[in-house]
Amino acid sequence: MPTYIIADVHVTNPAEYEDYKRQTPASIAMYGGRFLVRGGHAENLEGDWQPNRVVVLEFPSVEQAKKWWGCAEYSPAKTIRHRSATSRLIVVEGVG
Repeated sequence: MPTYIIADVHVTNPAEYEDYKRQTPASIAMYGGRFLVRGGHAENLEGDWQPNRVVVLEFPSVEQAKKWWGCAEYSPAKTIRHRSATSRLIVVEGVG
């Protein structure tokens, strides 16, 4: 079943975050993932959510999404993200 990781990222160090953006795609692809949304314009239509940088990743399953999130290949990039941004991430199953 398709699964999505949805992130709301507030970048605090844009120069360092550029390194994160360069390092991440290869590890995502290794686990069958792909970007659906990567920081495009976001507009609030309802409620009080004021998103920053919205990212949506698609993976073939929850298991693959979690494997990517915890994998050694992503770990160096994740460290950069933790230093250069504050993030909120969720994993959610799609409809199959």
